[in-house]
Amino acid sequence: MEIEVLVVPGCPNQQLAETRLRQALDEARLSNTPITTRVIADQVEAERSGFTGSPTILIDGRDPFAEPGAAPSVACRIYRTPLGLAGAPEVDQLGQALRAAGDTGG
Repeated sequence: MEIEVLVVPGCPNQQLAETRLRQALDEARLSNTPITTRVIADQVEAERSGFTGSPTILIDGRDPFAEPGAAPSVACRIYRTPLGLAGAPEVDQLGQALRAAGDTGG
């Protein structure tokens, strides 16, 4: 499984997203899965990557939290969680995304 976190420079939610992602990986017994971080520096790169805000989590190249119609943007991203809007998905949401990716082989 390939996991990448895309962020803008100085993203205030990068650490939160990576911490929750690591916890979800640990709970899924995927502790050895590496997490790669890539900085998206400008709008051209955002458009090329399909980046819709920071942080964006890709699992095997797919954004499991993609919102239909969201435009590429070098900005902060807001996630819908059971607890309301947040700067990163909850651990349970990440776990569901990891399981779904494992079930479909990516």
